[in-house]
Amino acid sequence: MKIGIMGTGGVGGYFGALLHRAGEPVRFIARGDHLRAIRANGLRIESVLGDFTIEAHATDDPAEVAVVDLIVFGVKSYDTEAAAERMRPMVGPATTILCVQNGVDNEDKLAAIYGERAVLPGVVHIFSVVRESGVIAQTGGPRRITFGEPDGSITPRVERILEIFKKAEINCMLSTRIIADLWEKFILICALGGMAALTRLTIGEIRACPEAWTMFRRVMEEVATVAWAKGIPIASNAVEQTMQFCAGMSPDSRASLYHDLAAGKRLELDALAGAVVRFGEAVGVATPMNRAIYAALRPYDLKARGELLVR
Repeated sequence: MKIGIMGTGGVGGYFGALLHRAGEPVRFIARGDHLRAIRANGLRIESVLGDFTIEAHATDDPAEVAVVDLIVFGVKSYDTEAAAERMRPMVGPATTILCVQNGVDNEDKLAAIYGERAVLPGVVHIFSVVRESGVIAQTGGPRRITFGEPDGSITPRVERILEIFKKAEINCMLSTRIIADLWEKFILICALGGMAALTRLTIGEIRACPEAWTMFRRVMEEVATVAWAKGIPIASNAVEQTMQFCAGMSPDSRASLYHDLAAGKRLELDALAGAVVRFGEAVGVATPMNRAIYAALRPYDLKARGELLVR
């Protein structure tokens, strides 16, 4: 199976490297210093399961890759449309686009360009970042990809992808309720990402403060209430399960939103708290906690874009 990695970041770079190591023909799309480092020294993975380096085939030009069977689409959510347009040379009539981004509406954006049939929703649970150019650091999490057809059916293409991923020793599973899975992860990342970035604290420090821990839960409750109002069949105990998961996380854990904020980068704010606010307005659900996170972090996102006009 010819595979393209659109976005060689913490997610795409890590799983793409595992696929490459297993012998699959993988092509990586990267850019800037990250691309130059990969070309010069290979793509290095530093993982809790052991470190390794691959001689990756990397480029910033999708036309050099040409049509592939599977695209692992892992760019930042604010780059979704632009990246989708750029990768047109990689997409053929039978190409599957496995979306592994943060958020719950990226699949709709991809489907608007390539059609619903091409897009396969995926959910990733992993803590991994680009530690430095050419180096992916995977520091925790179950390292799992869950994916499935939006209608819950088990098709030959998802069975084939599952087979390829398992061969690469990727922790993966098929889901017959992938849209609910997306929203249940959304509950987690809106709270963990939003609160870690807002407070600049680790999960352990947030847990240690009752007021902050209460707000953490209320962020989740708003997301869950929006999901139910939209008719998304998330579990009735989704918030409680997610709180239990966060209660057991390593106390030094943070989320990618915090790391991007600390580095002065653009934030996936519109795909997280901003999306909760938008969806809430559409279904008549109040979302004051997520609205506060959005309002407080929005100036940093505008500043990173060069759009914050000081008055």
